[in-house]
Amino acid sequence: MKASLILEDGTVFHGTSIGSGRTVVSEIVFNTSMTGYLEVLTDPSYAGQAVCMTWPLIGNYGICAEDMESAGPWTDGFIVRELSRLPSNFRSEETIQHFLEKNDIPGISGIDTRALTRILREKGTMNGMITTEDIRAEEALSRIRDYRVGQVVDRVTCASAGEFPGSGPRVALFDFGAKRDIRDNLLKRGCAVTVWPAGTSAGEILAGKPDGIMLTNGPGDPKDNPRIIREIAKLYESDVPIFAICLGHQLMALATGADTYKMKYGHRGGNHPVRDLLGDGKVCITSQNHGYAVDISTVDPAVARPAFENVNDGTNEGLAYEGKNIFTVQFHPEACPGPQDANYLFDRFMKMMRRGRI
Repeated sequence: MKASLILEDGTVFHGTSIGSGRTVVSEIVFNTSMTGYLEVLTDPSYAGQAVCMTWPLIGNYGICAEDMESAGPWTDGFIVRELSRLPSNFRSEETIQHFLEKNDIPGISGIDTRALTRILREKGTMNGMITTEDIRAEEALSRIRDYRVGQVVDRVTCASAGEFPGSGPRVALFDFGAKRDIRDNLLKRGCAVTVWPAGTSAGEILAGKPDGIMLTNGPGDPKDNPRIIREIAKLYESDVPIFAICLGHQLMALATGADTYKMKYGHRGGNHPVRDLLGDGKVCITSQNHGYAVDISTVDPAVARPAFENVNDGTNEGLAYEGKNIFTVQFHPEACPGPQDANYLFDRFMKMMRRGRI
């Protein structure tokens, strides 16, 4: 079946429909990872977005349910150059085509993903429509330009609190769209983890007397979450060690008076170099997925200092809070698959909980 991708600047790509045949309007972003398409599809941070994979062949190792980052996919749509319909992997349980169809995810293949990526890099992230219908350009562009990602954290957070036993420190995981591997990294280190929905109050979290608090990744504009920001400000005032990742990093910055901004096209991929400013200045290769960043010029030096920076463009990648047991990162130290260079940050969090301030 034929399909089209229409961008809000009027550019149209024609290709072949993959997955569901329904029409979807979404924010169009690109990811430069060579592997990990299933982790991308099931990462809650992609809610409200359709993802273009820049690697030309996607689906060649099939679908391995064990690798999913949540119970199901969250992307609005999927865009690839070529879709492999015959996976070769002893762990594969189904084809990516069947996975997309089963989960009603529309997609398009056979388009020039390099050209699409160049448009997004030059003009910035924009909305688009994936459709198999014959829709008039005026109608399509009106729908596309009216689209807003909206309140997506409420969509992706857990429905109720959950307990995961362990013999080590008690960690309260504040779920804004958490990837499963964040929880698993804590459990692997012996932590007892309580997962709290995004609507939980700071008082309820602190009443559980956690040894540490994890603020997780999640989708959308951090400024769309004023209630959560107010609760994080209360957590900041406690003496409980806090480790925040991605959206959690941005929300903590907003809660302490700093500002965030939308990036031109964001960082999404598995090869972003980040310099650790707290240690010996070593550079880690990191996995990233974010379209917003903290404006470092708005961070009060009395409140926090830069802890990490992006080697490519100098943007802020993390903060260490003065006089507090708090540090935050913009990237994903739990990335799987992907570089494991920054996995040591979970050990830093463990030391904070056991021995105090870093």
